[in-house]
Amino acid sequence: MFPLWVNGPINAGSQHRITRDGFRTVLVMVPHLVAGTRLMDLLPLIESDHRVQTVFTVPETLATWHGTADFLRAQGGLVIPWQQALQYEFDLVLDASRSDTPAARGPMLVTPHGAGALKSRLRPRKGGQTALPTHGLVRENLISQGAVVPAALVLAHTDELEVLRSSCPEALPAAVVAGDICLDRMWASARNRLRYRRALGVDDGRWLVVVSSTWSTESLFGQVPGLFQQLLDELPSERYVVAAVLHPNIWTVHGRRQVRAWLSSCTERGMLVMPPEEGWRAAMIAADVLIGDHGSTTQYGAALGAPILLGSFPEANIRPGSPAAELARMAPRLDCNRSLRSQLEDTAARWDRARVAEVMTDRLTSHPGGASAILRRSMYELMGIPEPPCPAPIAPVPIPVPIRAALSIEVPE
Repeated sequence: MFPLWVNGPINAGSQHRITRDGFRTVLVMVPHLVAGTRLMDLLPLIESDHRVQTVFTVPETLATWHGTADFLRAQGGLVIPWQQALQYEFDLVLDASRSDTPAARGPMLVTPHGAGALKSRLRPRKGGQTALPTHGLVRENLISQGAVVPAALVLAHTDELEVLRSSCPEALPAAVVAGDICLDRMWASARNRLRYRRALGVDDGRWLVVVSSTWSTESLFGQVPGLFQQLLDELPSERYVVAAVLHPNIWTVHGRRQVRAWLSSCTERGMLVMPPEEGWRAAMIAADVLIGDHGSTTQYGAALGAPILLGSFPEANIRPGSPAAELARMAPRLDCNRSLRSQLEDTAARWDRARVAEVMTDRLTSHPGGASAILRRSMYELMGIPEPPCPAPIAPVPIPVPIRAALSIEVPE
């Protein structure tokens, strides 16, 4: 996957290779694509500082997630092998998946990689229906050899403090209630809605219907795989554009080629597919209506004001009081035995955008618009250097580049 050693700016002999010195070193640990995409939201807060050098690594665990190395290569960052990373003590370590990563050396900032730190699911996927209820702040993810691992544990909401107080009170001093930087970036991008719609080919007078699915057999894509085809059958293309947003783990576990093959009959008919790395946020902002499930993307869409229909929802496996449970109380269920078009239009007409957005925002973040400033302050405190005098940036999300063409299979002549 990667070489045994990289001649970079750290470790033995680096003083003979570097062009600049005296910088603080930051390690970005990326065990899988989902964590990587969230950590990319944090890096603009520090990486342009001439006092900072950032490097990436894929932690070695018992199992690996396909595509992680390719994702990191595409980012253009300096990637070092895990065993090399363990030989160095960093000034800051960034992690967005504490349960999947061993600890590196250096003060660690741990952030959620979805909506909130507690997760919407009531039981872990591996445990099955008989597993005991759990959440994302369990003690075994935060304590190692009797000590709290994170130097800064990022929470999205003050409600999570009470859960942490019960599950792992030793970690309370490390808790930083910062809000949600992903949601903040989406709000900051709302002014670009027309640009995103044009990039997706949504002309005036057409609707963009976004179908969003998390992963697992309980997800929309797992429960209603024929929904995309049914939408294309029922919705006239001159009036509607359909876009698919699939959780990165669907692509990672099943493989890009397989997912594109499963969707090929739909992309041939004009359906847009958002790549797993980026594009889904722009699609949410551009959407006229969203069909989703219990995943984070559906919750984000609701906080943006998009009318929501739930295409699937595992009622028995949703944590009571979670944002997903709150959304399910307000959003109608999609009935595939009735006209999809009439359900979409009725939901859009009746949806109270402002009220639902306010409710979901209150459930998702305690600091709307404030995550960048809080996160940057925390990272610079851990590095032991003063923050830059300029305000912390909130970068808009990129123009989406959807996957439009069907999968092509080369046949030898």
